[in-house]
Amino acid sequence: MKYLKKANTSAEEFSSGARKVVEEVLADIRANGEDAVRELAKKFDKWEQDFVLSPEKKARLIASVPETVKKDIRFAYEQITCFAKAQRDSIKDFEIMTPAGVRAGQKVIPMDAAGCYVPGGRFAHTCSALMSIATAKVAGVPFVVAATPPRGDSIDPSVCYAMDLAGADVILEMGGIQSVAAMAYGLFTGKKANIIAGPGNAFVAEAKALLAGEGVCGIDLFAGPSEIAILADAQADPMTVAIDLLSQGEHGVNSPVWLFTDSEALAERVLEIMPKLIADMPDPATPQKSWDDYAEIIVCDSREEMVEISDRYAPEHLEVLCEDTDWWLNHLTSYGSLFMGEFSTVTHGDKCAGPNHILPTKKAAHFSGGLNVHKYLKICTYQQPASMEASCLISGYASRLSRVEGMEGHARACDWRLTKYQPEKNWDFKVYRHPAY
Repeated sequence: MKYLKKANTSAEEFSSGARKVVEEVLADIRANGEDAVRELAKKFDKWEQDFVLSPEKKARLIASVPETVKKDIRFAYEQITCFAKAQRDSIKDFEIMTPAGVRAGQKVIPMDAAGCYVPGGRFAHTCSALMSIATAKVAGVPFVVAATPPRGDSIDPSVCYAMDLAGADVILEMGGIQSVAAMAYGLFTGKKANIIAGPGNAFVAEAKALLAGEGVCGIDLFAGPSEIAILADAQADPMTVAIDLLSQGEHGVNSPVWLFTDSEALAERVLEIMPKLIADMPDPATPQKSWDDYAEIIVCDSREEMVEISDRYAPEHLEVLCEDTDWWLNHLTSYGSLFMGEFSTVTHGDKCAGPNHILPTKKAAHFSGGLNVHKYLKICTYQQPASMEASCLISGYASRLSRVEGMEGHARACDWRLTKYQPEKNWDFKVYRHPAY
């Protein structure tokens, strides 16, 4: 392999400085609750209105959304919920009888409350609202609070419509660290979120990570700058490769874009095309910075080496613009979401194809998938020996194993049952008999 283009820097965004700010803000909110949130919103968003979106204001915002836009949002909602329902159906309650005679099973239980953060900033993240909120509702979460930063005197109307369509029970006009904390601590709603989901900037991501680390709530994943990698062979269209790389480079100045190919000619052509595509963008500065600092092009010796490199990078979004897409599907193992063939593009998944677009970054795809229905579910197990004989069988083994591990108290819990249920039996190992029995 060789680099035709190498990144000038890494995509490390979550500095110790950001963590220090988040720690201070969370400490303030823990100490002062809703008053602290009001002060933070006033400071950062110049917001002094109510945070909970009223039915009247929500109706006005929704009414301002053009019907053509609503139609497109409804289309995306239908695709996303269709896929989410299939995910939900893929995991079920079950019950078995083990060989030793224990009735055992699992219950799939939705979380009681979920908090869904929808970013603000340069874009209106309308589809992110659908991805997090609708997925939670399909999972069966009875209470979903959603938060997004206001723009001026309200949140974005299209985001508001998407939140309402997806089933948000409460909408908070609030962004940043304070909104994540408010959902986790149940401020303004009285219901603490069991999980906080949704992407955000470095401060939002740090807040989620710290709250999860403190045991306040769970989180979907630790999201960093958006990433794309493209696997392309000699048959790929260089323009398709270049424009798909550009599409993700506009997310931010630190969004990595990577091309792994076995065709140096294709790589050279992409290098030639990219500056022209960037210059043609309405805001060329952002994708230019992403391309200059974070883009990489690696020419590999074989498709097997392309797989090896791709799995090492574990990209958030991975496009396969190669022949024999099924071969790649069967060999690739580390990615957030896979987009196969020229008919597919990351933009489809980001907006309305169906699978969730809230995905792992910074190599987290080595151990995690993206947001899905299962993130909002608890898989709880249960067990019950079917008979006294089964209880004694398990107790005998468990007692001996407990003593192998040096856990006398554990062993005695089993010994008690052995002596209670079968007092006449002489055991072939040490059994503790309580003097009172």
